[in-house]
Amino acid sequence: MGIFDKLFSGLSKTRNNLDELEELFRDYAPDSEDFYDDLEELLVLSDVGVQTAESVVRGMRKLTWERRFRKGTEAREGLIELLSRMLQTGESSLKIDSRPSVILMVGVNGVGKTTTIGKLAAQLREQGKKVLLCAADTFRAAAAEQLDVWAQRAGTEIVRHEEGSDPGAVVFDGISAAKARGSDVIIIDTAGRLHNKQNLMNELAKIRRIISRELPDADVETLMVLDATTGQNGLLQAKQFLETAGLTGIVLTKLDGTAKGGIVFAIANELKLPVKFVGVGEGIDDLIPFDAKNFVEALFK
Repeated sequence: MGIFDKLFSGLSKTRNNLDELEELFRDYAPDSEDFYDDLEELLVLSDVGVQTAESVVRGMRKLTWERRFRKGTEAREGLIELLSRMLQTGESSLKIDSRPSVILMVGVNGVGKTTTIGKLAAQLREQGKKVLLCAADTFRAAAAEQLDVWAQRAGTEIVRHEEGSDPGAVVFDGISAAKARGSDVIIIDTAGRLHNKQNLMNELAKIRRIISRELPDADVETLMVLDATTGQNGLLQAKQFLETAGLTGIVLTKLDGTAKGGIVFAIANELKLPVKFVGVGEGIDDLIPFDAKNFVEALFK
């Protein structure tokens, strides 16, 4: 199955949630307030969020006036164009040109962070990169063991310490190992929960300081893994991490299991962060590089 077909299949639940949009465009009247009210309601139901839905409706009013839409097909294409533009908030591809580069993975427990790391490692290895995994989530029981399983699946090396070890020490050793072994990319797993939120954020800040000190010229991507099924709750999580972790992008997992795929637009509109990857299945190759045009086409095709 090709990338677009996987994305199309993975968005089936969200697409079904938008079926009423097609009916809305069939009955389209450019000067109808009911149209705009119904459009906003359908977008909110798809977890686009109130703020973003209002922004889309304002954009549609403007487009309708500028281009003199008269037909529902014209308005539909206008909406697709508007949503595609909204998703173009930054570079969606990874910037990992230095050797080694660092990918710091953050996010709360249960969002699929470890699985995402394994899939990303496999993908980078297929591209010919030498990848080293660093198990810096020493707080959660069996986190390092789970990452070890994925390292074996992906055919990559791993640096890990005992449970309860200092995460900063693991990161330091991981960077040292990457330098010694000529690794191209270090992917660092981090804790998704500590005793309180402040401890978690302090730990992330400490890890970032170690990376800056040991690899001052390295490309560093800080990716937050979000579970699409949590919808607007995921957006709140991202806002908290954005304040402290210096996020460069989002990985949205479990899209195939939810009708809340509209959260992608809220992320782009409210956080101004690019989505870098989307997860649409359990397979090792089910992590798809994000493309705004493909995403919107798969949603409305």
